[in-house]
Amino acid sequence: MSSNPVIAVCQFAPGTDWQENLASIRALAEEAVSQGASLVVFPEYSSYFAARLGRDYVDAAQPINGPFVSGMADVARELGIHLVAGLVERLETDADHFANTLVAIAPDGTLVAKYRKLHLYDAFGDTESNWVRAGEIEPPETFSFGEFTVGLQTCYDLRFPEVTRRLVDAGTTLVLVPSEWVAGPGKVHHWRTLLTARAIENLAYVAAADHAPPVGVGNSMILDPAGVELVTIESETGAASAPISAARVAEVRATNPALALRRFAVTPR
Repeated sequence: MSSNPVIAVCQFAPGTDWQENLASIRALAEEAVSQGASLVVFPEYSSYFAARLGRDYVDAAQPINGPFVSGMADVARELGIHLVAGLVERLETDADHFANTLVAIAPDGTLVAKYRKLHLYDAFGDTESNWVRAGEIEPPETFSFGEFTVGLQTCYDLRFPEVTRRLVDAGTTLVLVPSEWVAGPGKVHHWRTLLTARAIENLAYVAAADHAPPVGVGNSMILDPAGVELVTIESETGAASAPISAARVAEVRATNPALALRRFAVTPR
């Protein structure tokens, strides 16, 4: 891998058929690879999505070693890429809830990291906790991508800055944010502002993939460690890519050594 690899965010609107969703992932991943990308990020709830959370999500949930993730592994192997997407994960110990999980697959098809959403979307009139079991607070699972250490978080977690800071404490220089950021008054502004803030305050690249409108706000984007917007997909389905540079991270962190200067740590409640 070169010192300046290309990453991509892919925006689409998943539905209730996991096989159709996987076909969309394959097509968009191929588009991203044609742009030079070797790490491709898809939204939260990529395996299954319906407009309202309900029992159907639990019924549609799959284990991490199930057919959806196996299909992701096939795509990753065939295209020679890292592939990240959201899974509605079956919980063997809880028949009434599922986990909102992110999986990261390496080019050889192995699972290199997973992340279960920590902060559930019990806000803006929704109650995700009715059906979703929050992830345990554990040391972050990160993975290597060239010179980068990559961390995962999702959607509502973005409103809690300590989540990203904790990833940076674990060495993360590239934060991936698969999301289903629900449309509504002011929500595009919130999404864009919070993504930019997480990049600026953590001096890290941020790559966020959202659902396409009308349910999601779109605006999937890649930001550099100074909060510069490198690429954005506004409302359409598609892939957008940008090169990233470890030297850029070092440069920004040398100019603004805020991570070294801070006087507070992140501790779980």
